[in-house]
Amino acid sequence: MKRVVSDTRSKAVPSAQSSKANVEALADPSFSADVITWQKQHGRHALPWQNTRDAYRVWLSEIMLQQTQVAAVIPYYLRFLESFPTVASLAAAPSEEVMAHWSGLGYYSRARNLHKCAQTIVAEYGGVFPSDPELLEQLPGIGRSTAAAISAFSYGTRAAILDGNVKRVFARVFGVERYPGEKAVENGLWLRAVALLPESGVEAYTQGLMDLGATLCTRNRPSCQRCPLAHRCVAYATGRTNELPVRKPKKAVPEKQTIMLLIVDKDEILLEQRPDKGIWGGLLSLPEIAVTADEAGFDAALAQAVARFGVAAGQEELQMFTHVFTHFKLHITPYHIALKRRLQRAGEDAYGWYPIARMADAPLPAPVKKLLLTVFREPDLLTQ
Repeated sequence: MKRVVSDTRSKAVPSAQSSKANVEALADPSFSADVITWQKQHGRHALPWQNTRDAYRVWLSEIMLQQTQVAAVIPYYLRFLESFPTVASLAAAPSEEVMAHWSGLGYYSRARNLHKCAQTIVAEYGGVFPSDPELLEQLPGIGRSTAAAISAFSYGTRAAILDGNVKRVFARVFGVERYPGEKAVENGLWLRAVALLPESGVEAYTQGLMDLGATLCTRNRPSCQRCPLAHRCVAYATGRTNELPVRKPKKAVPEKQTIMLLIVDKDEILLEQRPDKGIWGGLLSLPEIAVTADEAGFDAALAQAVARFGVAAGQEELQMFTHVFTHFKLHITPYHIALKRRLQRAGEDAYGWYPIARMADAPLPAPVKKLLLTVFREPDLLTQ
């Protein structure tokens, strides 16, 4: 199926003619030469997804590395490849199995988009990733920078990346005085990213920028003395590496509360399939009820929720814990409820019973999985 490429970037920069002039003005071949030379001698060369032009493996690693550290990604990446060695096998896998393999890695929309993208690649591209970054960018879960990285590493395409690490390098080297997340500032950084692309060696250059941001030009305590760009770095020359890049203006972090129900019948626990959209979308989790200030109202809501699934033999409030998301904090109070009789209607809708012995392999959010493993292995640790 032929895909139509729409130009979604024309609004991001003034005009094609002025952009070309700006790019030419920012060009500096010595910059990319310094990065390439350093990367070949001191960069990372033994990561599991390196030394390959397999677009499937490159794509998988790039999606996993979005907002996640390399050390955390490696075991997930290896497990994924073991279970889904090809894009076709991933596309054909049940969504529950994909989510189970992702459980604990966070930002679960990535897993849903990963699965959708694999299915699109198989259905519309015959299982072969396109080399054009603009086509890649139209696929689920792939933005402009990720598309460029996939294309550069898989096909040697001359395309610019601008992930968080690269933004930090550019902000320090070129003395960017404003928050890089601002649209106008980001547009300027994209112009510079395009202008600095080398005519050849784009793979080493792209990897070098990533490596610099991850290993030397780190957020805290950067190793400026070992950086190949130190001689041209504004932040280093002016002693402002702690100030640049400018931090995002802080906002008060919202806080929310919920009650999670651990409804247990013998050796099984009741789990709920969460909607695809929203927190922990597509994963299994525990049923929840709202926190209320009215104690009598809360007791009634709790009793009503449990009565849907059976007759309670007893209940126990466990210790509250907090999970921090990107944009808010969630305070969770678990209630452990044992049933003396289960109602058969419990399996309807989004609810179902799951063996407690298989909790470690269930597609659960990391804090919920940790809670359940702790409760059923060391219950005394969570009781009040």
